[in-house]
Order: sequence, then structure tokens, then C-alpha cells
Amino acid sequence: MCPNLYGTTHSTTFRIMPKQKTLNAPAAFEGRGLHTGQQVAMTIHPAQADAGIAFRRVDLETPVTIPALCDYVTSTDHSTTIEKDGARVSTVEHVMAALWTMGVDNALIEINGPETPILDGSAGEYVRAIAATGLRELDAEVKYYDVTEKTVFAVTEKGVEIAIYPDDEFSVSVHIDYGSRVLGQQFATFGAATDFADEIAACRTFVFMHHLEPLFNANLIKGGDIENAIVVVEHPIAEQEKARLAKMLGRENVEVTGGYLDNLELRFTNEPARHKLLDLLGDLALVGARIRGRVIATRPGHSANVEMSRLLRKNMRRDASKPQLRIEAGMKPVYDINDIRKILPHRPPFLLVDKIFHIDSASVVGVKNVTMNEPFFVGHFPEEPVMPGVLIVEAMAQCGGILALHNVEQPELWSTYFMKIDNVKFKQKVVPGDTLQFELRLSEPIRRGIVAMEARAYVGEQLVTEASLMAQVVKNK
Repeated sequence: MCPNLYGTTHSTTFRIMPKQKTLNAPAAFEGRGLHTGQQVAMTIHPAQADAGIAFRRVDLETPVTIPALCDYVTSTDHSTTIEKDGARVSTVEHVMAALWTMGVDNALIEINGPETPILDGSAGEYVRAIAATGLRELDAEVKYYDVTEKTVFAVTEKGVEIAIYPDDEFSVSVHIDYGSRVLGQQFATFGAATDFADEIAACRTFVFMHHLEPLFNANLIKGGDIENAIVVVEHPIAEQEKARLAKMLGRENVEVTGGYLDNLELRFTNEPARHKLLDLLGDLALVGARIRGRVIATRPGHSANVEMSRLLRKNMRRDASKPQLRIEAGMKPVYDINDIRKILPHRPPFLLVDKIFHIDSASVVGVKNVTMNEPFFVGHFPEEPVMPGVLIVEAMAQCGGILALHNVEQPELWSTYFMKIDNVKFKQKVVPGDTLQFELRLSEPIRRGIVAMEARAYVGEQLVTEASLMAQVVKNK
């Protein structure tokens, strides 16, 4: 069964994040592009942590790397195209669905043409190659986006709607209905228990026969044939029309049986709906983070898929500035002030953390209630009391010190000392009556007593301070 990194068991506060992955070895492919008809060679290479997925046009005089993100999508006309600095790669959705759903977070895809090879019209060959090379774990956590509100993109006049709702896992339900007597209404689903390799990857692209000639006339599907696309035939075809169709497709003759060109045998009774699901997964991968949310899609297509990805990416940027743990009235702390005094050597008036509400091996959340009685308000400033930014940084560091020392035997025998403070930003002043919430996460594992953390401080949902901190744990003399 193939891995599915969209579903993850987690606690009700911070989640234990899995590690990012990349391929063990390069995977190479050759074939024609569906629309351009060009013969292309494409190789998926392993990439380092946090590199994400990107395509690199190596056939150009100056190679161009295009991040696989919806920010770079320039066309959704019959496929998804990304472009940067005049270089483009089309039909990225199948390889993106294969990589993302098989658990690949980082990869560099080198290609010597403007379109990925269509192969058999599905993601099956990509999935088999990824499974054959296997994956290796990287020293960085998987990036997730938790959907926090219902988000909808719809084109009402076309019956198109994609909605996503908050959920603990990623799932997708697809419904298609084109008024076709051959296809009828079809449904397909993907969730934590779905085996993408066996149930979705092999499903091929499809087209209605009455769309074939307009696509040919638009100089598209030059690489399309009966071997890599399902052609749906709604009405009987006269012999003269069959001959013309065979010539257009470069075949000696064509036949229609059971509503499909050349007596095609479907791999699943709902193969078209499953392929629409495959496309949707590939386009949602362009968000650039794995999603926790429930997607319900009616008649999805590349245009709607990408617009939903853009909405999610916009929300992701917005929500990145919000605290990850909501502390509610009556919530019991993990450590109260007496527990904190047993871990940290600091004492009033320089003990700047009141409670810890979450702590695990890689993250910590604590609070500081800022009152008018703080001694620094006497001089900073008498008529306009503002908590000094340096003390906010110190408070975040003390919270980080609790993370570094909470599993150390006899923590009172150890102290943490600043080594470096980078990327400090103060976004809003902190005043009496505010409750500061600190959220810190290790940016890399603790080694040789060196602790590197990303730190943020919030008042309510407003980010007020952020910084990258580095400290060393040292035994007291």
C-alpha cells in the first residue's frame, strides 16, 4: 500500500509532525507531450529539505527553474501550465499528483521541453517509478496547512463548485455530471485509507468526441491518441465520419463500442471521475503545503482547481501569522509558575514566563500576563507604558529554555545562554493588560547543547514579535 501523508494522527494541541521526504534516486521518463506532441525527456531528482518541488527547463540556453506553486500558473486551458522568466512547463498535474500523494515533499524535475510526457494519460508510470526508487527521510518537518474556515470557489453558470472545510485529515470527494448518457453521474473519493497507487493513479484522461476536432483545430492534443486518452462517444457515427476521424488520429480505422472509441475497456467503471480526482490532487499540490481539510468538488477542472489553490495559499499566508494553539479560559497548564521555578534559574523581577500550556520534544507554548505592576513600566515610559522589545525577546528565550531543559535531569544545575538572535521583528507594542503567548519550535534537533528555535509572540491572534534564536545549554559552575 502506498504512503498517504495527507492523513495524520495528532493531539488536540501541537501535532507531532512527520519528516519531509525525497526520492532515494533519480527517476527518468521519456514520451510525447499531450498537447505539443514534442518528444521530451524528464528526470525527477532528489532534493534537499525545504526545497519543495520545482521544474527546471534544461533545454534552454540559460536553464530556468520554476517552482511548482500556483503563484506561477499562467494557463489552465486543458492542462495546468507554470511559467517563469518566459520558460514554461505544461501538463504538470499528473506528475504533481504522483509526487505529492506518494509522499515526496522535495524534488527537482529536469525536463528538456515545454510539456511533461503524457505516457498513458495517467499517473501510473510516475507512481511505479517513485515506488521503485523509494523515499528517504530528511531532517525537516513536513509543512501542513490546516484549513480554518469554509472556503468556496464556484462558477455557478457552469455548475462548477469546489468547497473545502476544516477537518483533521485531508479528503476529497468528486462528483461529475456532464449530462452524458455514456458517463452518467460519477463519484470518486480520496482519503486517509485510499491507496492512490492502486485506486487512482492508473486512471486516464478523457475527452468527448465532439471536442476532438476543436482541440485539433486549436493546435492541441498533438500527442494524444487512443492509447493515452478515453474518447467518449455520445451518438452513433456514420462510416464517412469514422474514416475522417481515423485520418485525423493517424489510424487505419476506428470503431465505437459501448460509448467509447475503439472498444476501450475502462480500468474502473468510474475512471473519468477518478481521473478528475487525480487532476484535482495534482493542482492542489501547487499550494506548496500538505492540507488538512475536507474537499467537496462538483465538476472540477484545472481552472477551478487552481483558483481554489490560490485561495488556500492566500489563507495560508494569512493564517501563518496566527497562534497555533488557542488557550481558553480554564485550560489547565502543563507547568505553573512553581514548576517553572524548578526548571529556570530566573527569579522576579526577571522571570518572564507565568505558565506553560504545551510542551513536547520540539515545541513549547507559554504565556506572560503583562500587568501595570511590572517594574520596567516605572521608566518605560511613565506616561506611555510599553513593554521593552528586548524583554519580549528575553521572555521568548526563557520559554525556549524550558523547552531545552524540561527533559534534563536536575535542570536547576543547567542554564541556557544566548549565542545569536536573528531576524527580529516588532510588529505591535505590548502594553499593560496584554497577555503574551509565546510559541517556539526547534528549527533543528538539539546537538552538543546548541538549541536553535523559531520564536513568535502573540497578543490574541496578533503577531507582535518574531525572531530566530540560538542558545547553548551549559552546566552551572
